[in-house]
Amino acid sequence: MTSEQRVVVIGGGLAGLRLAQRLGAERGPAVTVLGEETHAPYNRVLLAEVLAGRYPPEVTALPAPGPVLRRGVRAVRIDRADRRVHCDDGTAPEYDVLVLATGSNPVLPPLRGLFPPDGRELPDGVHAFRTMDDCLALDAAVRPGVRAVVIGGGLLGVSAARALAARGAQVVLAQQAERLMERQLDADASALLHTHLTALGVEIHTECRVRGLTTATGPAAGPGPAPGGPERPGPERRRVTGVELADGYRLDADLVVLACGVRPRTGLARAAGLDVRKGVVVDDRLRTSDPRVHAIGDCAEHAGRVYGLAGPALEQAETLAALLTGGPGPAPASAPYAGTRALTRLTLGRTDRGDGHFDLAAFGEPTPRPGDDVVRLADATRRTYRKVVVRGDRLVGGVLLGELSTVGALARTWEDDESLHDLFHLLTDDGGH
Repeated sequence: MTSEQRVVVIGGGLAGLRLAQRLGAERGPAVTVLGEETHAPYNRVLLAEVLAGRYPPEVTALPAPGPVLRRGVRAVRIDRADRRVHCDDGTAPEYDVLVLATGSNPVLPPLRGLFPPDGRELPDGVHAFRTMDDCLALDAAVRPGVRAVVIGGGLLGVSAARALAARGAQVVLAQQAERLMERQLDADASALLHTHLTALGVEIHTECRVRGLTTATGPAAGPGPAPGGPERPGPERRRVTGVELADGYRLDADLVVLACGVRPRTGLARAAGLDVRKGVVVDDRLRTSDPRVHAIGDCAEHAGRVYGLAGPALEQAETLAALLTGGPGPAPASAPYAGTRALTRLTLGRTDRGDGHFDLAAFGEPTPRPGDDVVRLADATRRTYRKVVVRGDRLVGGVLLGELSTVGALARTWEDDESLHDLFHLLTDDGGH
């Protein structure tokens, strides 16, 4: 690829900006990044810490991308014949290489009462938790004593519930599965997480299906009092008042957080005629069914898998930059992308109530198959738990809670698919050194 070639990246998140940064560092092609959000680029992994009040929003800022990023510009159509991206501001930048880094959207479950019959507007008090706007809206709404229901007990729901509890809200977490974070944690680790959240005052309902929302219609908050007169009411709006469970039980609610997972944003790719399944299908060079179009990050599906995590998104961006420029990357420039061994890590930081950090990490297959060996180390006093799954002489998965000093050594052994020589050494506090 030469410096005359034009690269257009749709998506100003972590993956898109890392790719632009690497392409710029290689003094490669001219790059334009189309970012739909008007905010300065930010790391969404830290949004729960912002909501908890531990960090101000500016701490989440990513390195300034410079003039390559066009903020507040939404791509509305891809013209593959003319190699142009049509945008909502009337512009249509041309490309030689197009990269889709469109990310994902929060899943909005089919709840009765979520939307009015003739629209798609959420009731006041109902929030997704995916973007900086979502975070700031929740931050403005939460206050001590507010009744909040979090729907979803995965990574995002646990983070949101912990953050709201740290702000003094009365939090109920409703999880449809039989335990919290069932995709990442085994039963023992999930039980420890359950105990931690309960100690913070979070009321947890597992194996609990939410059927719908109850709402009331009334005036929205107005623009303030008229000069010399009473406060002027706003227009009539729906506001959430409660959550209905499938068993008929009703939870009163001032706030509802929808943390039911995410779905890859594939609308542009599908409309452009690209191959889309769960995500935008890419090959080992991160190319879509059109060789001039690539996809990385949450929207991309490689070898049947959509990762939805920051680590794989960054690795894909690094790999694609190396493939496009021939520069250095995590693998030789000619090497294909072989997938990412992703580690999930969650830090539940200290709250105003004085409780300590509760850190967890999970990788690989935490649930053993028949014939696998399992090693567990638990310390009730220090509230730590370590479990690894060994298949033959290979580490295939693990879960750690509390003290994570050993996670780096374990993760490296797993990622590099190394033979195990001294597992106990890796599990102890010296971190394998």
